[in-house]
Order: sequence, then structure tokens, then C-alpha cells
Amino acid sequence: MTVSHHTKPGVKPQGVGARIPRKEDARHLHGKGNFIGNMAMPGLCEVAFLRSPLAHARITGVRIAEEAQGQVFLRASMPDAKDIVADSTLPTYQVSAQPPLADDRVRFVGEPVAMTFAPTRAEAEDLAEMVEVDYDELPVYVDVKAAEAATSDFMHEGWKDNVFVTLNANNNFDDLAAKAEVVVKREIDLSRQCMLPMEGIAVMAYWDNQNSQLVVYTATQVPHLIRTGIAEFLDIPQEQVRVISPDVGGGFGYKCILQQEELCVAWLAKTYKRPFRYLEDRREHLIAGANTREHYYEMTAYADKQGRLLALDAKVTISGGAYSVWPFTVGLETGQALGNIPGPYAFRGYRCQTRCVATNKPGFLPYRGVARTGVCFAIELTLDALAREVGREPWEVRLDNLVQPEQMPYVNVTNKHLDSGDYPASLRRALEMINVDAVRERQKKGEPDGRLIGLGVATYTEQSAHGTSVFAAWGTPVIPGFDQASVKLTPDGGAELRVGVHSHGQGMETTFAQIANEILSIDINRIKLVHGDTGQTPYSSGTYASRSLVMSGGAVSKACKQLLPRVKKIGAHLLGVAADEVTLEDGYACAGEKRVAIAEITNAWYINPQKLPADVDAEGLEVSVGYRPKVDTGSFTYCSQAAVVAVDPATGAVEILDYVVVEDCGTIVNPLVVEGQTIGGIAQGIGTAFYEEMPYDEQGQPLASTLADYIMPGATEVPNIRIDHFETPSPHTEFGAKGMGEGGAIAPPAVLFGAVNDALRAYGVEFAHTPLTPHHVLDALEQSKEKESISRPNVTAGATV
Repeated sequence: MTVSHHTKPGVKPQGVGARIPRKEDARHLHGKGNFIGNMAMPGLCEVAFLRSPLAHARITGVRIAEEAQGQVFLRASMPDAKDIVADSTLPTYQVSAQPPLADDRVRFVGEPVAMTFAPTRAEAEDLAEMVEVDYDELPVYVDVKAAEAATSDFMHEGWKDNVFVTLNANNNFDDLAAKAEVVVKREIDLSRQCMLPMEGIAVMAYWDNQNSQLVVYTATQVPHLIRTGIAEFLDIPQEQVRVISPDVGGGFGYKCILQQEELCVAWLAKTYKRPFRYLEDRREHLIAGANTREHYYEMTAYADKQGRLLALDAKVTISGGAYSVWPFTVGLETGQALGNIPGPYAFRGYRCQTRCVATNKPGFLPYRGVARTGVCFAIELTLDALAREVGREPWEVRLDNLVQPEQMPYVNVTNKHLDSGDYPASLRRALEMINVDAVRERQKKGEPDGRLIGLGVATYTEQSAHGTSVFAAWGTPVIPGFDQASVKLTPDGGAELRVGVHSHGQGMETTFAQIANEILSIDINRIKLVHGDTGQTPYSSGTYASRSLVMSGGAVSKACKQLLPRVKKIGAHLLGVAADEVTLEDGYACAGEKRVAIAEITNAWYINPQKLPADVDAEGLEVSVGYRPKVDTGSFTYCSQAAVVAVDPATGAVEILDYVVVEDCGTIVNPLVVEGQTIGGIAQGIGTAFYEEMPYDEQGQPLASTLADYIMPGATEVPNIRIDHFETPSPHTEFGAKGMGEGGAIAPPAVLFGAVNDALRAYGVEFAHTPLTPHHVLDALEQSKEKESISRPNVTAGATV
């Protein structure tokens, strides 16, 4: 990895902007993390699930062997547990009810039908084999076309068709489309993927008799939301539920909903007052875990002769799986697609319809990028096609269409408030880093080994930290509001930060400490972050939508600023100076040559109050505040990426030769963390582009149930990534921060497909369907050979593949 960071002068050694290794890495690199799989309790029972072998069927009978009685549970065994219902205020939304265990019907392969427990997982699985289930098969809707064609046996009772929700937008489309001189149409789509965090679903629950509480340890991104969900669907007061999220082995969105298995294990602990645990294995995750990314686009661009967009017409269909998940619903993906297709581009005519269709597959979850990977893929490939149509380079067309810096802040055609930045400058910098002229010269010369060189580019915006008004418009049953943080100084001069968000790899223990250090000057090794426990932390709706640093980090900043005058007042009294003369530096309160350690200030408050000033603030050295940005429609990170690839026409193999990133996430709290997030996201995006696919046969059977079949990129598939940073602070957030945790995963499919299409332009081949495997490349080249001689140069028109 190569980075270029234009660090602002005056950055404190441990404050905002400092390049500090993550504090949490020490325990993880030494195998000392605290994951649910590491935990043990007296009497702990392991849970296993019997899962449906069919995609769509009625359950007509269940027989349980005598020796398994009392240790096998069906839906009828759980009358006090409610179905998981994710309602929505969207007017076209059709509600689905997801039972904790399948009731009279199964709707995807792998849906839990029965639950067992035993001292070991192996014994629990043996008990599951003692259950026989009779099924009466129903029509299987394995894809959106089959689901939309159905006239009966819809996915859920009471539905009028198999469409979860339909959203529409129209802004000046007809008038502006009529002025177009060039019209380009493309069909573009992404295959279904699994999410594959290192740790799957992990949940352990027990009854705490001392506090009369159900305690649920779960690997979740949203502990406070899971508490709400468990209380609601088990019909118990929230004060009787405590949710604790320890170390979490990745999430990517998979762990920001209430899972059936979480509810089932919580029910067992509530009912039997014993500890129970369930750990999802990799095969369960691949078969039954929630899926993502399956989008289908029909794109029509209307432009002038130079390729300047006037209007865009988009039809988006999403395969939503069997159930709408709680609390975000399928409306989240649908709404994000509708609103984010225009991305960073400044056109004013827009017509779009997005639909989410129910299919006999696992439910559709918000995955890293939440619709934006798909919409970026669609708009960027459409712009590539438009550039070919008008005979210009793809980046020339983009530079003409990007929102210009003098237009900022800019409200785009879907009412996104793009807050700050220089989008064209980021693209120009990416082109400079990739050395466009050298790449084009290399293409002309040709490669000694016969491979073909291609260049791809993309620019995107990442809406981050969007809040109340946005989620309310999407109709979700839980709406994020203020994030809260508590800051308490300890008697010996350290600090405890408490926040309601939870880390699953973001480095919060480091970055939040850096924010506190920036204001209070306490050494970050003396700053402890407490998170992931509803019994010890203030409320937050959790970690998702690239919101944690902006929202909870902003709350930490506000709390520290509120605490600062109290510290200074005591310090000033101890120094014998006025409070306005005091500054905090390197753990001391300073006034000229005088200084007193913060530890002496905190000692005075807690241990030796006789040293305090008479008018000391009686609220002490502990503060809790709530925070949300002044504009809650989100802060907009942006990024340009470019890549050079080599395509082997003999084997279909694609090698990434160079990959550059120019990102702007506002004020950078820790460049190392930002770069790690970017590289990890790009690795996932490479998987979307070239490797990852969960195929199904016509009966809805998943065909990639192991990692021998479901291919992911590894270290040899991820190139050296060169990163440059811009810093344009957001005008709406504390210290100008913007979220960026999802960003790296958004652009790679568009960049890499653009590069491959560029490499193969002489063949008349254009790819628009993920994943782009060697097999697909060879098939397309073979079809091209059958149509015309491949020696014919510079053929630019071709059908998408």
C-alpha cells in the first residue's frame, strides 16, 4: 500500500489527524479477544437448528422421536414469542411476518423449522436428526421474473402480488429528456452475494436472577436496537433485558438486524432460566444467512452531443428474499437505490422506479455500501457507454457532469444535500496518479505476452451519518435520533468514554480516544472506551450507515467540550490564576510557566475536595450529552478510483496491475484507520466484481454451500492500493468529520468492469453483469469471434454481457 496524506500543520501527537496504531489490535493480534465462542458458563447448553431442505412448501406434519422429547422445539412450543414484523410507513409496502421458527410454511432453503439443545453442539445436531418433517411443495419463485408472474400462492398471506414495495421519483424528466441529442440504453445487474464476516451469528443468553433480567450476549452492531426487538417480540419490559455485545468478528450489515436465532436463544433463556448459546457455522451462513446485492437495472441516459447528461431514466428491481428484516426493512435498500443513483453528477431530469420483489431466498440485508455499490455500478457503466457513443474518453464525460466545487453546497436532483468538496479535483488527481497518458501509450504498443490493457475510472458519493428525516422518509420502524455519550474523568486523571454504538472492526477504541485527547489532552492510553452494553452505556441506534464517528464521535466531542471549563476552573484555582488563562496540554493545565497535572485536578474533585474553589461546578467531572449534526440528511464523503487491468484473451484471466484511490472523508481522525477501511472495502468490491456469487437452481437450492464453491478474493487477488487523501471538512458536523466506513466497497465493480470493457473494446464486447469470471470473458470473446474477425480494430459498439 502506498499513501499520500496531506497532513494539516499543528496536528497533536495523539489528537485528531494523528496516525496512531489501533489500541484494540494488541489483544486481537495476541489471541486475547473476547468473542462469544470463547465464553463458558456452568450448565451452558449448545443450540442447533433443523432447517428446511425446500425453498417453498407447507409443513403438513412433524414427528419427534421419543428420546428427543423435551429437547426439541417447534413454533407451537413458543406461544409467548411473537413473529418478527418489520412494519413501514411507505404507502405501497406489504408487511411480512417472520416466525422465530417456521410455522405452517417454509419460504427458503435453510429456514429454521425446529430448535434443539444439548451439552454439546454435536449432541444437539444429533437430536435434530430425530425430527421428521412432512412438506407439501409450493411454487418456487427463485427469481424476480417468476415472482412477478405469479397469480396465486403468493409469498405471504393477504398479499396482492409478490412485490414488497414500489417507489417512484420524477423530477423534470419529460421536459429535459425531450431535449436530448444522444440516448444510450443499458441493462446492468449484480449477482446475489453472501456477507461472510469472519464470525457468523453468535448469541448466548441466560437469566440473571439477582437483577431479574434476561441477559443476551450477541455479536451485533446495534445492541440497543436488539434489546428493543427482543423485548418487543418476547413481550417483556425493556428494563428486564440487557444486551451485551463483546468483541465482534466483523459485521458489514449482517449484524444490524434482529435474527431469528437471536430471538430463539433469548426465548430459551427466558423460559428455562438456564444459559444457552448458538454459533452459526460457515455452511449455515452460506445457505441460510441473509443475502445482498441482487439488483437489476434498466438505464437510459439522455444527453447532448458532448455527453452532458440532461436526464436519466432508471428502473431498478431488487430480489428481496422471503422476509423484510427488522428494523430496517427492505424499504432501506429500495429507498437508497432510488435516491443515490445520481451520485456526484449534476443533471436535473430524473425518473426512477425501484421495486423490491419477494423471492424464495434468504432475506435481503443492508450490506456494506447499502445499494450504493449497485447504483454506482449502474450509473458509471452507463456513463462509460455514453462516452463511447459520443467518442470521448470516459473521464472527460465525467468531468463535464460532476458537481463543480463552486456549486457547493449542492442539492441534487433527488434532494441530497452534498455538503462540500471538489469532485472534479479528486478525479483529476486519480488520473494523474494512474498516469493516463502512459496507459494509453502502453495500449497502443501492445503487451509482449498478448494480454490486453484496460483503464477504468469511477467517482461516487457516500451518504453517511444520515439521520431522523432520512430514515423517517424510508418508513423504518426505528428511527435514529440523537446519539449520546458520557465522559467521566477518573480520580487519578484518566477518562472513561461511554457510547451506545459498537465496534466490529472500525477502531473506535482508538479514534474516540483521539477525539477526547484533542480536547482534554489526556494520553489516549489513559482513555477507556466502554461500549456494547445496554446496561452501561447511553442510548444509540447503533453502528451502521457510516455513522459512528460522526454521531457518537460528535457526542464525545460535545461532552468533552462541556467538561473542559470545569477542568480549567479547578486547575486555575490550584494554579492561582484566572480560568481564561488556562490551557490543557499533554496532561497538564498550563498558565504561562505554571502547570498542574490533570491528575491533581481530578484528585481534588474526588479525593481532596478541600482544595476546590468555593464556586466549583457541583455537576463535577462527568458529563452526558446527546448530539446529532445540524443538518441530519447526512454528510457526503466522495471518492474517485481508477484501475489498470490486463486481460488474457486466451484464458479469460484478469489481473489488476494498478489501483489508485483519492478519497475525501472530511477531517480525518486517524489516517491509518481510514486507509484500513478503504483497503478492506476495496477487497470486498473486488469480490463483487470478479468472484462472489450465490447461485440457485430452479428449485431455489443454493449451489455454493462451502467456501470451495463460493469464491472470495484473497491476498494474491488484492493489488497494491495507492491512496491519496483530500480533507474538506463538513460544515455540519463536529470537527468537520464525515463517515467513510462503507466507501471502499462502492466503486470497485464499476472501476474494474470499466477497465475490462476498455481492454476488450476492439472485440465489441461490453460486460455488465457480476461476477466477471474468466469463463464469462471467454464466452464473450468466442461469441465475438463468431460474429466477425477479431483482427478488425477499434470496434466500439457491442451488446452487454
